[in-house]
Amino acid sequence: MIDKLKLKFGSSQGQPNLEVNMTPITVFVGPNNSGKSRILIEIENHSRKIHGQPTDLILDNLTFSALTKDNIESELAKIEQTPKLGENVMPGHVLIGKLNPQNNQTARVQVNKAGLIDEAQHPNTRQGYYAQFLNLYTLRLDGTNRLNLLNEQEAGDLQTTPKNHLAHLFIDNALRAQVRRIVFESFGKYYVIDPTNIGKLRVRLSDREPSNEREEKGWETEAINFHKAALQITMASDGVKAFSGIITTLLAGDPKITLIDEPEAFLHPALSNKLGKEIGNSLTKSNKRVVVSTHSSSFLMGCIQSGAPLNIIRLTYKNGLPTARILPKEKIQLLMRHPLLRSTGVLNGLFFESVIVTEADSDRAFYQEINERLLSRKDPRGIPNCLFINAQNKQTVWDIVKPLRELGIPTVGIVDIDVIKEGGQVFTKLLDGSFTPTLSHEGLHNQRTKILAAFNATRQNWKIAGGIDLLQQSDNEACSNFFNQLQEYGVFVIRKGELESWLRNLAAVGHGSNWLIDIFTKMGDNPDELPIL
Repeated sequence: MIDKLKLKFGSSQGQPNLEVNMTPITVFVGPNNSGKSRILIEIENHSRKIHGQPTDLILDNLTFSALTKDNIESELAKIEQTPKLGENVMPGHVLIGKLNPQNNQTARVQVNKAGLIDEAQHPNTRQGYYAQFLNLYTLRLDGTNRLNLLNEQEAGDLQTTPKNHLAHLFIDNALRAQVRRIVFESFGKYYVIDPTNIGKLRVRLSDREPSNEREEKGWETEAINFHKAALQITMASDGVKAFSGIITTLLAGDPKITLIDEPEAFLHPALSNKLGKEIGNSLTKSNKRVVVSTHSSSFLMGCIQSGAPLNIIRLTYKNGLPTARILPKEKIQLLMRHPLLRSTGVLNGLFFESVIVTEADSDRAFYQEINERLLSRKDPRGIPNCLFINAQNKQTVWDIVKPLRELGIPTVGIVDIDVIKEGGQVFTKLLDGSFTPTLSHEGLHNQRTKILAAFNATRQNWKIAGGIDLLQQSDNEACSNFFNQLQEYGVFVIRKGELESWLRNLAAVGHGSNWLIDIFTKMGDNPDELPIL
């Protein structure tokens, strides 16, 4: 199967192209329009043809692992087809085929048997024989075709190799019980396979578990009545069909390369998490490859929690420049496990171009609203595709900024001017969290001490009385220079004092959430109306 993946770019301009050793699961994350869906299409085309396309923008190359001669001959025996009446098979060729679960049609193709056996042992020679084999085992699921995975299917000859995943499940009681457990844990319904339309297999969801195997798998009146009382899955919601179809296909089907675009579609966060976890569990001891494009932090967390070997690759595309970097699973686990980071939804930052972290929720709501209004007016000061997150106070802002930056996500913090009151280890935490060079720390500490003394000399509550405007001209200039240095590293200090110092012309009153309610009222409901900033 796929052994290595190489992209056409790396973590930044001039860096080596990203090359990844494939694991059972590879998850692509990143902002909208970064290429996550396109990479799945390019991988599909490459897998089916064993070479790239001139139009490929992201994928440079796939390397496939070799099969032994015994392996490929065993695989061929499973899918060799008997020629139909009048169907001629060329000398030295064999007819192979299997059911495509997307459309319930059997794809059949003649292939040079000796050429295929040889190329499977040397799959990167690119002659095309192995591609004909892989083409039958490559499955890409988008938002539409995943809903058809559990349509009624032919039972076939149950004494031979099952011809589809429902036939496989019908025969394998243990595997069917595993799928039934997963579906019941997710929806509170029992997944059963109905054979009572003779020669066909249908999936139903029952309010009760079958009392015995005969009640589910038989044709007697007892079985007919049992299935008649259950809901045929084609009548269920899209979420139920998509979730159950993906689980069934991965557990009972035989795609060797499965590509899933936004598996979280139709699912709420808890089910997305469950799906990620069960996909991971199904691949823990497998040599199959599942490649996913997702916008869901819940799905990603489920994949990580499964413990399956996993690659997480973040794609971005901005100002005509693409980037790709592999994200260390251990650092993402930190975001999942840290109570503060988990509660703020910081993992969602993986799916945005940039992140702004504020001291409190009122700050976050205000800055986010201003940004939305700037964007709606096409003001160049607006920041597209930006996530606003709030910490609990100015100290914990850097607990969020630092790990996101370590993942390569542009992240800054906005804090009130009284941040300069915080000396010693607290200020060092700010400098560390913003990746300010260590050699600059001592000088910045000294500047902070002197600027704090200048503010205290005003003998006023400088946080609410005007901030930097209270200082004498020379002190004001020194303070501005100090804040400019911090700003270079993503530390944005409110120079007029605090959140409530914005839009003083609107004369909003109160503090925190009370001020926020009043300022929003005076700003008006029309997002196209922007107060003077």
